[in-house]
Amino acid sequence: MSVIDELLQANKEYLSAPPVDYTQEDHHASKLPKKKLAIVTCMDTRLVNFLEPALGLGRGDVKMIKVVGNVVTGVFDSVIKSLMVAIYELGVEEIAVIGHAECGMAKTTSESLKAAMIARGVSPDAIKMVEHELDEWADAFEEPTQNVQDAVEAIRNNPLLPKDVGVHGLLFHPRTGELTLLVE
Repeated sequence: MSVIDELLQANKEYLSAPPVDYTQEDHHASKLPKKKLAIVTCMDTRLVNFLEPALGLGRGDVKMIKVVGNVVTGVFDSVIKSLMVAIYELGVEEIAVIGHAECGMAKTTSESLKAAMIARGVSPDAIKMVEHELDEWADAFEEPTQNVQDAVEAIRNNPLLPKDVGVHGLLFHPRTGELTLLVE
């Protein structure tokens, strides 16, 4: 059975007997985040079903934006686009950039990615099309704390986002659940 087949089967089982409180809550759930907060965090698998409960967050509380290494790569990258919608359309008033200890991006380099891409059949010509951006992005991340500080600065200084939105930087530990404030 493939992973997709497993997901479809799990969904059929879920739909046959969904938790009563969840489905009743869903009829009243809103797309607007109750806490008026957007979180920019990493896609690390260790954060799934761990970060939210460790922060006391439930369904509908926040807008969660996940991207590798919680990296902001440009003035109009996907993180900024998501934040624009969250702020201007969905009422977000604060942003928390939450990096995490032991982030795999700290060990990733543009050279390691290029080698892996070529090994999987990606054409060197295709890589050349994005080589400059790939080098800047992959080689910029060296340490999770600094990366959080860089992301906070990039969001605060973004000309497309309003200055009245608070932007905070935090570090989460994926083994203990400890959260540390880095940038107020």
